[in-house]
Parts: sequence; structure tokens; C-alpha cells
Amino acid sequence: MLLSPEKTLFVRGVTPALLLSEASVHGLLPTLAVTDGAVPLCGGWSIVPRLTMCVVDGPGEAGVVVPALVAPVVDVADGVLVPGDMGDWCADTERAGGALVLSLDELPETLDWAHLIGSGVARGGFVACPV
Repeated sequence: MLLSPEKTLFVRGVTPALLLSEASVHGLLPTLAVTDGAVPLCGGWSIVPRLTMCVVDGPGEAGVVVPALVAPVVDVADGVLVPGDMGDWCADTERAGGALVLSLDELPETLDWAHLIGSGVARGGFVACPV
């Protein structure tokens, strides 16, 4: 499924993140259950980060394609969100071996990681790049 870039947020960091809203794969991703501070791996899912397109591929026919070049990218610098660069997000993802992919009903107005990861509002987990 092609997901509108306005329904995504790419977040740079040591563990980069991709937030999805209204994605058709929402119900197919596992409920996010963090144990001992560790985000679970989304088994059977992979992410291919590219400057023009980002693909999150799941089991069977499940998956999302995002026109990445025009999607919003942010960098969290000293707790403040500043515009980021898609090329840098792709490099972060490749360095990390994947990204945290969170599917939500709607994108948050602020990035409250404790709420996003610990409240049960998100589905997903760490999605690895294919080897």
C-alpha cells in the first residue's frame, strides 16, 4: 500500500524511528510490548530505507511504501525537534541495522517516547534492514 508522506514522520537518532498513521498494516503489526526497556523485534518484517522511497515489508502481502523524498524528517537536538534530512535518516537506519516502526491512529503533536512506547497506543517494534 502506498502511504501518503503526510501520514508519516521520520525521526533521526541512534535508533531512528518511522511513525505511521492510518496505515493499512496497523492491525498486522504486533502490539508494542516493551519489557525491561527493550523494544521487541518485528519478526517477519523488514525495512528498506532509500532517499526516494521507504519500504516496510511484512509477511505475505503486508507492507507500506512511503514516498520518502517529500516526507517530513525531524532531528531531536537537545529535546527540540528541528528539520532533518532524509539522506541522513537513511544513513542512520543502515548504521542501526533497522528502525523503530510505530503505527498509530494519528501522528502525535509532540514526541513523548514514554507515552508512545509504553501506553499501548502504538503497534510495531524494531524492524531490521534485510541482510
